[in-house]
Amino acid sequence: MRRISRLTRAAVGVASLALAATACGGTSGESNSGDEGGKDDKGLAIAYDIGGKGDQSFNDAAYAGLERAQKEFGYKTADIEPTEGETDADKEQRLASLAKQGYNPVIGVGFAYGPAMKAIAEKYPDTTFGIVDSVVEGKNVASLVFAENEASYLAGVAAAKATKTDVVGFVGGVDVPLIHKFEAGYEQGVKDTKPEVEVVSQYLTQTAEEGGFSSPDKGRAAAEGQIEKKADVVYQAAGLSGQGVIEAAAKAKVWAIGVDSDQYEQEALAAYKDYILTSALKDIDGAVFALAKSVEDGKPLTGVQTFDLKSDGVGLSDANPKYAEVPGLTDAVAKAKDGIISGSIKVKTE
Repeated sequence: MRRISRLTRAAVGVASLALAATACGGTSGESNSGDEGGKDDKGLAIAYDIGGKGDQSFNDAAYAGLERAQKEFGYKTADIEPTEGETDADKEQRLASLAKQGYNPVIGVGFAYGPAMKAIAEKYPDTTFGIVDSVVEGKNVASLVFAENEASYLAGVAAAKATKTDVVGFVGGVDVPLIHKFEAGYEQGVKDTKPEVEVVSQYLTQTAEEGGFSSPDKGRAAAEGQIEKKADVVYQAAGLSGQGVIEAAAKAKVWAIGVDSDQYEQEALAAYKDYILTSALKDIDGAVFALAKSVEDGKPLTGVQTFDLKSDGVGLSDANPKYAEVPGLTDAVAKAKDGIISGSIKVKTE
């Protein structure tokens, strides 16, 4: 977990710099500390994206940030699950309920919360809101965004070095601009490293409501189809659906590349870990904690907060010992990282 720790520390550092510059679902769990009777006892609350807690990826990374804040600040926290087929009005109600209860900050995990947060934030000016993976304008809103394309570029370099068939795959959960960033960076990293490698891509659904981020069976089927086309490395940006991708890769004894969290380290994926070559990381937990800390310090973050490769807010995991055994992989990734940070490599977003 060394890489995750460095990312988290760096994200808090980025937030500190930003501080200087900026002077109805069910509750899945609550943590309590001290007197429970007053509004002032309540701290961070997060509302999960599709897939909810237990996705071993995006949502679980946000929960790790919440756990850290609860331990650090000793206050009550809340994390709220989404409901199947919910509307923007449902999300609005969820965010408003948390704000009314006195939680601060309130974070919507995922771009799907954009319209709801835009509608609700101005109604609760004394509450700091945060949104992950989207930009929402508002005096009391912090938009926590990441350079997913940069981490994905490094994943593409790794895939190009690891493939023996010269065919690699990409599985996107939903066909939306955010996931296009993952695909664009990945394909560019592959082609810049080994131009002859074919990249086979597939999106599971056109909308999130169709289950693109919450259906391991869809991810499994997509990966099996790519493996049939001789893909021997499959990168997934598909939330909970990505578990199916990883399972299919392990069954076929080819490489999977995880996303958001270091999926090699996830207990629920332990049976497949030997086939998780690496993961493209986003320090969501660090970003969530940084926003909570800014509120606790009385200097809440607002505006766009970007976590990129230069700030160590994204990266690539090297937890699997087999990562270092792939010829040329470590050096190629290090060189690509230096190029992105220096600006000599410009990573596409679409």
